[in-house]
Amino acid sequence: MAEPEAVPQIEIDSGTEMDRLDLNHALMTKVIGDRLYLAPLVAKDLQRVLDIGTGTGIWAIEMGDAHPGAQILGNDLSPIQPSWVPPNVKFEVDDVESEWTHDSPFDFIFCRYMACCILDWPKVTQSVYELSLKPGGWAEFQDYDLQYYADDGTLTEEHSTLTWINTLLDAARTLKREPCPGPKQEEWVKAAGFQNVKHQLFKIPIGPWAKDKRLKDLGMCNLAQTLEGLEGFSLRLFCGILKWEEAEVLLLLSKVRKELKGNDFHAIFNFHVTYGQKPE
Repeated sequence: MAEPEAVPQIEIDSGTEMDRLDLNHALMTKVIGDRLYLAPLVAKDLQRVLDIGTGTGIWAIEMGDAHPGAQILGNDLSPIQPSWVPPNVKFEVDDVESEWTHDSPFDFIFCRYMACCILDWPKVTQSVYELSLKPGGWAEFQDYDLQYYADDGTLTEEHSTLTWINTLLDAARTLKREPCPGPKQEEWVKAAGFQNVKHQLFKIPIGPWAKDKRLKDLGMCNLAQTLEGLEGFSLRLFCGILKWEEAEVLLLLSKVRKELKGNDFHAIFNFHVTYGQKPE
């Protein structure tokens, strides 16, 4: 099998991206009911928690505040986490796809927003199950299906936004890193051996077009984080993988911004939450 193509390195402002990740955290917690997780954890029994791909560490920090009796470990390839954290929270630089070497198993393993980051999802899911989870422990996976659509048919091939997202997802798939892992996680979790598996799907508007107050708020938050990362991710994939000229990409993005801000359509993408328990 051919080696996966390396991720192209095009400069993205780290401060801006960290702000976008924190905004995405706010969006993902809002959409599941202002909660950090959905698994039926027993708080008093929670001793060790692992946050895979912790990013800015915001989930781990909030988890540490919510469960002061538990030890929270967050890992990531990038050491961008703050140094001032609750005393029960620690961070480490680690690659979740390399060998797992944790000395003690965890009561809860959490993995969120790893779209385009993992080469072998079934292997990672199996590692969570076999190598680091206590019998009776829970694992939860939260991720997107970034394919834009509209229930009412208002988003069509005539829109630059659909052209942009379809091209972006196709470019990401050439890297052998799944950009839409959410819909497949239930299958991976069950195949790994988890029991009591539950899957939930949440629709998130893109933009404040929804009439419902809560959905309008989610849509506005989603639009903000989308616009924040629009240029960085697009330039990385369109120029680095598809070899577009930068001016060509920026022209397309200007049309996308105009459409997204103008509520030209009722775009949605899906957010998936899947959790399961390792048998006693």
